[in-house]
Amino acid sequence: MDTPLVLLDVDGVLNPLQRSPGYQRYRASPNGVVYRLLLNPLHGPLLTALAADTGAELVWASYWTDAANDWISPRVGLPSLPHVPIPRHDPRFSLGAWKARHVAAWVGKRPFVWLEDEPDVTEVLAKETRLGPHLIVPVDPLHGLTETHVDQARTWLEQLVRDHGY
Repeated sequence: MDTPLVLLDVDGVLNPLQRSPGYQRYRASPNGVVYRLLLNPLHGPLLTALAADTGAELVWASYWTDAANDWISPRVGLPSLPHVPIPRHDPRFSLGAWKARHVAAWVGKRPFVWLEDEPDVTEVLAKETRLGPHLIVPVDPLHGLTETHVDQARTWLEQLVRDHGY
């Protein structure tokens, strides 16, 4: 059986729009474009514990793709992670719909939890017949990832293991 995945978005999830206690300011310049980041170094240990405790694999599911390993991972305490290859955004689709199409194609039947702030990914994935069990944990982009989101993912992954033996 395939290992369950925990899919991680960056902007709006690990990099919220509003600074809260525990977040630190950074600048990143992948491909020469400068971005302002708000990142919490407690997220890495929280997410790696989730993966270790549930037997899941952490994967970037973000427009940052592999650049997240250079600019995000070291600042939040994550190792280098595999990433979903998401090409440049096609403006005929919303950001979430474009990303969800590529995530669905890459994930296939593997079970996954996706920590995501784009509201339309759920609608797109609901139309995908080729997907295995999955849960979208909606994250408020203003405040970003919280322990409550990780607890939702943990509960679902633990139930998946009990029910299906993953």
